[in-house]
Amino acid sequence: MSGSTFGDLFRVTNFGESHGPAIGCVIDGCPPGLALGVEDIQPELDRRRPGTSRHVTQRNEPDAVEILSGVYEGLSTGTPICLLIRNTDQRSKDYGNILDTFRPGHADYSYWRKYGLRDPRGGGRSSARLTAPMVAAGAVAKKWLRLQYGTVFTGWMSQLGEIVIPFEDAAQIPLNPFYAPNAGVVPQLEAYMDELRRAGDSCGARIELRATGVPVGLGEPLFDKLDADIAWAMMGINAVKGVEIGDGFGVVPQRGSWHGDSLTPDGFASNHAGGVLGGISTGQDLAVSIAIKPTSSIRSPKASINRAGETTLVETFGRHDPCVGIRATPIAEAMLALVLMDHALRHRAQCGDVQLPQAAIAGSAA
Repeated sequence: MSGSTFGDLFRVTNFGESHGPAIGCVIDGCPPGLALGVEDIQPELDRRRPGTSRHVTQRNEPDAVEILSGVYEGLSTGTPICLLIRNTDQRSKDYGNILDTFRPGHADYSYWRKYGLRDPRGGGRSSARLTAPMVAAGAVAKKWLRLQYGTVFTGWMSQLGEIVIPFEDAAQIPLNPFYAPNAGVVPQLEAYMDELRRAGDSCGARIELRATGVPVGLGEPLFDKLDADIAWAMMGINAVKGVEIGDGFGVVPQRGSWHGDSLTPDGFASNHAGGVLGGISTGQDLAVSIAIKPTSSIRSPKASINRAGETTLVETFGRHDPCVGIRATPIAEAMLALVLMDHALRHRAQCGDVQLPQAAIAGSAA
Protein backbone atom coordinates (compact mmCIF):
# COMPACT_ATOMS: atom_id res chain seq x y z
CA MET A 1 0.00 0.00 0.00
CA SER A 2 1.46 3.32 -1.06
CA GLY A 3 0.62 6.62 0.59
CA SER A 4 2.04 5.75 4.02
CA THR A 5 4.95 8.24 3.99
CA PHE A 6 4.57 11.90 4.96
CA GLY A 7 7.03 14.74 4.26
CA ASP A 8 10.05 15.42 2.02
CA LEU A 9 13.13 16.17 4.15
CA PHE A 10 11.53 15.13 7.44
CA ARG A 11 9.90 11.90 6.28
CA VAL A 12 7.62 9.79 8.46
CA THR A 13 6.60 6.31 7.27
CA ASN A 14 3.65 4.89 9.20
CA PHE A 15 3.17 1.10 9.59
CA GLY A 16 0.87 -1.42 11.27
CA GLU A 17 -2.82 -2.20 11.69
CA SER A 18 -5.32 -1.45 14.45
CA HIS A 19 -5.41 -5.07 15.68
CA GLY A 20 -1.95 -6.20 14.56
CA PRO A 21 0.85 -6.89 17.05
CA ALA A 22 2.17 -3.32 16.87
CA ILE A 23 1.99 0.03 15.12
CA GLY A 24 4.76 2.55 14.63
CA CYS A 25 6.73 4.80 12.32
CA VAL A 26 10.18 5.41 10.89
CA ILE A 27 11.40 9.02 10.92
CA ASP A 28 14.04 9.76 8.29
CA GLY A 29 15.72 13.17 8.19
CA CYS A 30 15.78 14.18 11.83
CA PRO A 31 18.85 16.40 12.32
CA PRO A 32 21.59 14.80 14.45
CA GLY A 33 22.35 15.97 17.96
CA LEU A 34 18.77 16.41 19.19
CA ALA A 35 18.48 15.26 22.80
CA LEU A 36 15.72 12.67 22.55
CA GLY A 37 14.24 10.03 24.82
CA VAL A 38 10.99 8.26 25.56
CA GLU A 39 10.19 11.03 28.05
CA ASP A 40 9.96 13.52 25.15
CA ILE A 41 7.40 11.41 23.28
CA GLN A 42 5.28 9.59 25.86
CA PRO A 43 3.45 12.67 27.24
CA GLU A 44 2.08 13.46 23.77
CA LEU A 45 0.91 9.86 23.32
CA ASP A 46 -0.75 9.97 26.73
CA ARG A 47 -2.79 12.98 25.58
CA ARG A 48 -4.16 10.96 22.64
CA ARG A 49 -4.40 7.61 24.42
CA PRO A 50 -7.76 5.74 24.45
CA GLY A 51 -9.57 4.77 27.63
CA THR A 52 -8.80 8.00 29.49
CA SER A 53 -12.44 9.00 30.15
CA ARG A 54 -15.95 7.58 29.80
CA HIS A 55 -16.49 9.77 26.74
CA VAL A 56 -14.01 7.94 24.49
CA THR A 57 -13.37 4.35 23.43
CA GLN A 58 -12.70 2.07 26.41
CA ARG A 59 -9.98 0.20 24.55
CA ASN A 60 -7.27 0.22 27.22
CA GLU A 61 -3.96 0.71 25.42
CA PRO A 62 -0.94 2.03 27.35
CA ASP A 63 0.56 3.30 24.06
CA ALA A 64 4.03 2.88 25.54
CA VAL A 65 6.55 4.01 22.92
CA GLU A 66 9.85 2.22 22.28
CA ILE A 67 12.78 3.83 20.42
CA LEU A 68 14.37 1.06 18.37
CA SER A 69 16.95 3.02 16.37
CA GLY A 70 18.35 6.42 15.50
CA VAL A 71 19.23 7.50 19.06
CA TYR A 72 22.57 6.85 20.78
CA GLU A 73 23.48 8.00 24.28
CA GLY A 74 20.41 10.23 24.33
CA LEU A 75 21.07 12.05 21.04
CA SER A 76 19.61 11.61 17.58
CA THR A 77 22.27 10.29 15.22
CA GLY A 78 20.82 11.54 11.93
CA THR A 79 19.91 7.98 10.93
CA PRO A 80 16.32 6.67 10.75
CA ILE A 81 14.48 6.75 14.08
CA CYS A 82 12.12 3.79 14.49
CA LEU A 83 9.32 4.22 17.05
CA LEU A 84 7.23 1.20 18.07
CA ILE A 85 3.91 1.06 19.95
CA ARG A 86 2.68 -2.42 20.81
CA ASN A 87 -1.06 -3.24 20.64
CA THR A 88 -2.11 -4.99 23.85
CA ASP A 89 -5.92 -4.74 24.12
CA GLN A 90 -7.35 -5.88 20.78
CA ARG A 91 -10.82 -7.50 20.74
CA SER A 92 -11.11 -8.63 17.13
CA LYS A 93 -14.21 -10.74 17.84
CA ASP A 94 -16.19 -7.51 18.22
CA TYR A 95 -15.94 -7.04 14.45
CA GLY A 96 -17.17 -10.49 13.41
CA ASN A 97 -20.59 -9.18 12.39
CA ILE A 98 -19.17 -6.69 9.85
CA LEU A 99 -16.82 -9.11 8.07
CA ASP A 100 -19.13 -9.21 5.03
CA THR A 101 -20.86 -5.84 5.38
CA PHE A 102 -19.89 -2.18 5.19
CA ARG A 103 -20.39 0.54 7.80
CA PRO A 104 -22.09 3.57 6.20
CA GLY A 105 -19.74 6.57 6.33
CA HIS A 106 -16.71 4.35 6.97
CA ALA A 107 -13.83 3.38 4.68
CA ASP A 108 -14.94 -0.29 4.64
CA TYR A 109 -16.58 -0.12 1.21
CA SER A 110 -13.99 2.02 -0.59
CA TYR A 111 -11.07 -0.07 0.79
CA TRP A 112 -12.73 -3.29 -0.35
CA ARG A 113 -13.43 -1.92 -3.85
CA LYS A 114 -9.85 -0.63 -4.19
CA TYR A 115 -7.86 -3.59 -2.84
CA GLY A 116 -10.29 -6.48 -3.27
CA LEU A 117 -10.00 -7.34 0.43
CA ARG A 118 -9.89 -5.58 3.79
CA ASP A 119 -8.96 -6.12 7.40
CA PRO A 120 -12.21 -5.66 9.35
CA ARG A 121 -10.52 -5.81 12.78
CA GLY A 122 -10.89 -2.28 14.07
CA GLY A 123 -10.71 -0.97 10.52
CA GLY A 124 -7.15 -2.18 9.83
CA ARG A 125 -5.20 0.65 8.19
CA SER A 126 -8.25 2.93 8.12
CA SER A 127 -8.42 3.00 11.92
CA ALA A 128 -7.75 6.18 13.86
CA ARG A 129 -5.36 4.04 15.90
CA LEU A 130 -2.80 4.73 13.16
CA THR A 131 -2.68 8.36 14.27
CA ALA A 132 -0.68 7.34 17.35
CA PRO A 133 2.63 6.95 15.45
CA MET A 134 2.09 10.39 13.90
CA VAL A 135 1.64 11.88 17.36
CA ALA A 136 4.91 10.22 18.38
CA ALA A 137 6.71 11.64 15.33
CA GLY A 138 5.09 15.01 15.96
CA ALA A 139 6.59 15.04 19.46
CA VAL A 140 10.07 14.84 17.91
CA ALA A 141 9.22 17.68 15.52
CA LYS A 142 7.75 19.79 18.32
CA LYS A 143 10.91 19.51 20.40
CA TRP A 144 13.24 20.43 17.53
CA LEU A 145 11.09 23.41 16.50
CA ARG A 146 10.83 24.64 20.08
CA LEU A 147 14.59 24.49 20.59
CA GLN A 148 15.40 25.96 17.19
CA TYR A 149 12.78 28.72 16.89
CA GLY A 150 10.74 28.80 20.11
CA THR A 151 7.70 27.44 18.25
CA VAL A 152 4.82 26.40 20.52
CA PHE A 153 1.64 24.54 19.52
CA THR A 154 -1.78 24.94 21.15
CA GLY A 155 -5.00 23.17 20.20
CA TRP A 156 -8.51 23.12 21.64
CA MET A 157 -12.07 22.07 20.89
CA SER A 158 -14.29 24.99 19.88
CA GLN A 159 -17.46 23.03 19.10
CA LEU A 160 -18.89 19.61 20.05
CA GLY A 161 -21.92 18.70 17.98
CA GLU A 162 -24.36 21.58 18.33
CA ILE A 163 -22.55 23.05 21.35
CA VAL A 164 -20.26 26.01 20.61
CA ILE A 165 -17.46 26.36 23.19
CA PRO A 166 -16.45 29.99 23.80
CA PHE A 167 -12.73 30.49 24.41
CA GLU A 168 -12.17 31.74 27.95
CA ASP A 169 -8.97 30.36 29.44
CA ALA A 170 -6.16 28.40 27.76
CA ALA A 171 -5.15 27.06 31.18
CA GLN A 172 -8.36 24.96 31.19
CA ILE A 173 -7.47 23.05 28.01
CA PRO A 174 -5.45 20.23 29.65
CA LEU A 175 -7.78 19.99 32.65
CA ASN A 176 -10.75 18.28 30.98
CA PRO A 177 -11.16 15.38 28.51
CA PHE A 178 -12.58 17.63 25.78
CA TYR A 179 -9.59 20.02 25.52
CA ALA A 180 -12.16 22.74 26.10
CA PRO A 181 -10.82 26.22 27.01
CA ASN A 182 -13.88 26.83 29.17
CA ALA A 183 -14.53 25.10 32.51
CA GLY A 184 -18.13 26.29 32.69
CA VAL A 185 -19.25 24.38 29.60
CA VAL A 186 -17.71 21.01 30.57
CA PRO A 187 -20.79 19.70 32.46
CA GLN A 188 -22.93 20.42 29.40
CA LEU A 189 -20.45 18.58 27.17
CA GLU A 190 -20.44 15.59 29.51
CA ALA A 191 -24.24 15.40 29.58
CA TYR A 192 -24.34 15.69 25.78
CA MET A 193 -21.90 12.80 25.35
CA ASP A 194 -23.74 10.62 27.88
CA GLU A 195 -26.97 11.17 25.94
CA LEU A 196 -25.25 10.27 22.65
CA ARG A 197 -23.83 7.05 24.09
CA ARG A 198 -27.23 5.98 25.44
CA ALA A 199 -28.76 6.66 22.02
CA GLY A 200 -26.06 4.64 20.24
CA ASP A 201 -25.21 7.66 18.11
CA SER A 202 -22.23 9.98 17.47
CA CYS A 203 -21.41 13.59 16.65
CA GLY A 204 -18.78 15.77 15.00
CA ALA A 205 -16.48 18.45 16.37
CA ARG A 206 -14.43 21.51 15.48
CA ILE A 207 -10.79 21.82 16.58
CA GLU A 208 -8.73 25.04 16.60
CA LEU A 209 -4.94 25.11 16.28
CA ARG A 210 -2.38 27.83 16.85
CA ALA A 211 1.37 27.74 16.30
CA THR A 212 3.29 30.68 17.78
CA GLY A 213 6.95 31.47 17.18
CA VAL A 214 6.77 30.35 13.55
CA PRO A 215 9.77 31.56 11.51
CA VAL A 216 9.16 33.77 8.49
CA GLY A 217 9.58 32.27 5.04
CA LEU A 218 8.30 28.70 5.33
CA GLY A 219 6.54 27.44 2.21
CA GLU A 220 7.14 27.73 -1.53
CA PRO A 221 4.96 28.82 -4.45
CA LEU A 222 3.23 27.51 -6.44
CA PHE A 223 2.29 24.01 -5.34
CA ASP A 224 4.25 23.63 -2.11
CA LYS A 225 2.50 26.47 -0.32
CA LEU A 226 2.64 26.17 3.46
CA ASP A 227 -1.13 26.47 3.82
CA ALA A 228 -1.69 23.91 1.05
CA ASP A 229 0.55 21.42 2.84
CA ILE A 230 -1.21 22.14 6.14
CA ALA A 231 -4.58 21.43 4.51
CA TRP A 232 -3.17 18.22 2.98
CA ALA A 233 -1.88 17.10 6.37
CA MET A 234 -5.12 17.87 8.18
CA MET A 235 -7.20 16.05 5.58
CA GLY A 236 -4.94 13.06 6.17
CA ILE A 237 -6.34 12.75 9.71
CA ASN A 238 -9.18 10.25 10.00
CA ALA A 239 -12.68 11.80 9.85
CA VAL A 240 -11.54 15.34 8.93
CA LYS A 241 -13.90 16.79 6.30
CA GLY A 242 -12.98 20.48 6.33
CA VAL A 243 -9.95 22.74 6.89
CA GLU A 244 -9.78 26.52 7.33
CA ILE A 245 -6.69 28.72 7.43
CA GLY A 246 -7.13 32.08 9.15
CA ASP A 247 -10.67 33.36 8.67
CA GLY A 248 -11.38 30.45 6.32
CA PHE A 249 -14.89 30.51 4.86
CA GLY A 250 -15.48 33.67 6.86
CA VAL A 251 -13.68 35.59 4.10
CA VAL A 252 -16.65 35.19 1.75
CA PRO A 253 -18.65 38.23 3.01
CA GLN A 254 -15.53 40.25 3.90
CA ARG A 255 -14.28 43.22 1.87
CA GLY A 256 -10.66 43.67 0.88
CA SER A 257 -10.55 46.97 2.75
CA TRP A 258 -11.17 45.05 5.96
CA HIS A 259 -9.64 41.61 5.26
CA GLY A 260 -6.14 42.69 4.22
CA ASP A 261 -3.82 42.64 7.22
CA SER A 262 -2.31 46.13 7.37
CA LEU A 263 1.46 46.40 7.82
CA THR A 264 3.03 48.84 10.28
CA PRO A 265 6.66 49.43 11.33
CA ASP A 266 5.83 47.27 14.37
CA GLY A 267 4.37 44.39 12.32
CA PHE A 268 0.90 43.33 11.19
CA ALA A 269 -2.19 45.03 12.60
CA SER A 270 -4.38 41.89 12.28
CA ASN A 271 -4.17 38.27 11.21
CA HIS A 272 -7.13 37.42 8.98
CA ALA A 273 -4.76 35.48 6.70
CA GLY A 274 -3.85 33.09 9.52
CA GLY A 275 -0.10 33.63 9.34
CA VAL A 276 0.35 32.74 5.64
CA LEU A 277 0.59 35.05 2.60
CA GLY A 278 1.14 33.66 -0.88
CA GLY A 279 1.76 30.27 0.66
CA ILE A 280 4.67 31.58 2.79
CA SER A 281 4.66 32.09 6.58
CA THR A 282 4.66 35.70 7.77
CA GLY A 283 5.95 35.05 11.29
CA GLN A 284 2.50 35.63 12.77
CA ASP A 285 0.61 32.92 14.60
CA LEU A 286 -0.52 30.12 12.32
CA ALA A 287 -4.29 29.78 12.72
CA VAL A 288 -5.91 26.52 11.55
CA SER A 289 -9.37 25.06 12.13
CA ILE A 290 -10.61 21.58 11.24
CA ALA A 291 -14.07 19.97 11.05
CA ILE A 292 -14.43 16.33 12.11
CA LYS A 293 -17.38 14.21 11.02
CA PRO A 294 -19.47 12.00 13.32
CA THR A 295 -18.03 8.55 14.09
CA SER A 296 -19.21 5.91 11.60
CA SER A 297 -19.10 2.97 14.05
CA ILE A 298 -22.38 3.38 15.95
CA ARG A 299 -24.95 1.12 17.59
CA SER A 300 -27.89 2.61 15.70
CA PRO A 301 -28.80 0.30 12.79
CA LYS A 302 -28.05 1.75 9.35
CA ALA A 303 -28.98 0.46 5.90
CA SER A 304 -26.09 -1.03 3.90
CA ILE A 305 -25.17 -3.94 1.65
CA ASN A 306 -23.00 -7.03 1.99
CA ARG A 307 -20.24 -8.22 -0.33
CA ALA A 308 -22.84 -9.98 -2.47
CA GLY A 309 -24.62 -6.67 -3.02
CA GLU A 310 -27.63 -7.67 -0.91
CA THR A 311 -29.37 -5.20 1.39
CA THR A 312 -28.74 -5.49 5.11
CA LEU A 313 -28.66 -3.52 8.34
CA VAL A 314 -25.36 -2.73 10.06
CA GLU A 315 -25.02 -2.24 13.81
CA THR A 316 -21.48 -1.81 15.12
CA PHE A 317 -20.47 -3.39 18.41
CA GLY A 318 -17.15 -3.04 20.21
CA ARG A 319 -15.49 0.00 21.74
CA HIS A 320 -15.66 3.25 19.80
CA ASP A 321 -15.44 7.00 20.32
CA PRO A 322 -18.91 8.59 20.12
CA CYS A 323 -16.96 11.64 18.96
CA VAL A 324 -13.49 11.11 17.50
CA GLY A 325 -12.93 14.84 17.83
CA ILE A 326 -12.44 14.47 21.59
CA ARG A 327 -9.00 12.92 21.09
CA ALA A 328 -8.17 14.81 17.89
CA THR A 329 -6.46 17.86 19.39
CA PRO A 330 -3.01 16.27 19.99
CA ILE A 331 -3.25 14.54 16.61
CA ALA A 332 -3.88 17.81 14.77
CA GLU A 333 -1.09 19.54 16.71
CA ALA A 334 1.30 16.75 15.70
CA MET A 335 0.42 16.97 12.02
CA LEU A 336 0.89 20.74 12.06
CA ALA A 337 4.28 20.27 13.71
CA LEU A 338 5.31 17.74 11.06
CA VAL A 339 4.44 20.18 8.28
CA LEU A 340 6.41 23.01 9.91
CA MET A 341 9.38 20.72 10.63
CA ASP A 342 9.56 19.60 7.02
CA HIS A 343 9.26 23.15 5.68
CA ALA A 344 11.80 24.48 8.17
CA LEU A 345 14.40 21.98 6.91
CA ARG A 346 13.52 22.77 3.28
CA HIS A 347 13.79 26.51 3.93
CA ARG A 348 17.13 26.08 5.68
CA ALA A 349 18.45 24.05 2.76
CA GLN A 350 17.45 26.58 0.07
CA CYS A 351 17.44 29.98 1.79
CA GLY A 352 19.76 29.60 4.76
CA ASP A 353 22.15 32.21 3.31
CA VAL A 354 19.51 34.88 2.55
CA GLN A 355 20.35 38.19 4.24
CA LEU A 356 17.85 41.02 4.87
CA PRO A 357 18.35 44.56 6.18
CA GLN A 358 18.07 44.57 9.96
CA ALA A 359 15.14 47.01 9.90
CA ALA A 360 13.12 44.69 7.67
CA ILE A 361 13.82 41.75 9.96
CA ALA A 362 12.70 43.69 13.04
CA GLY A 363 9.47 44.80 11.40
CA SER A 364 8.51 41.37 10.06
CA ALA A 365 9.07 39.69 13.40
CA ALA A 366 6.55 41.85 15.22
